[in-house]
Amino acid sequence: MGAEDLARVRGAAILVIGDEILSGRTQDTNTGYIARWLAQIGIPVREARVVPDIEAEIVAAVRALSARYDYVFSTGGIGPTHDDITADSMAAAFRTGIDYHPAVFAALAARYAAMNIGPFNEARQRMARIPFGASLIANSLSAAPGFQIGNVFVMAGIPAVMQAMLEDVRGRLAAGRALSAVTVSAHLGEGTIAAGLAALQKTYPDMPLGSYPFSREGKFGTSLVARGSDAARLAEVREALVQLVKAAGAEPMPE
Repeated sequence: MGAEDLARVRGAAILVIGDEILSGRTQDTNTGYIARWLAQIGIPVREARVVPDIEAEIVAAVRALSARYDYVFSTGGIGPTHDDITADSMAAAFRTGIDYHPAVFAALAARYAAMNIGPFNEARQRMARIPFGASLIANSLSAAPGFQIGNVFVMAGIPAVMQAMLEDVRGRLAAGRALSAVTVSAHLGEGTIAAGLAALQKTYPDMPLGSYPFSREGKFGTSLVARGSDAARLAEVREALVQLVKAAGAEPMPE
């Protein structure tokens, strides 16, 4: 069963586009930033994907993710070079056309003329191409915008530019209650508390619980993390995690 056939899920997906991420040449920091930013306004990230600069791969991912989640946030591939094919791929994914946006073209032309940063050549003009029906996402760092098409927000891959674009997106989202997390760590192996944690998850099915092994100063242990938007319920779960650790013969570490 493909993602297109799965039931719709509340929340967001992140789509990172670019061969440079898959090759390891560039480290992706945008996914973590977007996930934290969305958590602050109560929108959980349910899935993240990285796809190459191949139109068919981008189109398939966009269609699958936009059909399943409330929002999709894509980064990368809207620059001036030949491999920046995100805009064309988004147009194909939504079965629409694409052309130069008059206002964007004019703004870019004026910027290059005023700042003496090189000619507004054919390559740079590509950044003014916007799919039909899309609305612009402002970029306060330059005149090259992102755009929204359907429930997909298409942003730059450069972290500072992407972050600036996110701020223009904020008012378009149906925000929920901010998501928070509590952590209880102890010098215990995951296997020691796995059964107890699984049982606790059944008691609190609405509160995602996770376990994350660590090594500190030569000692191994596990951090137990609960996430949610209800502060009182989070406190209740934290106490349950503390009791779970103590029942396993350990003491919670100071956080």
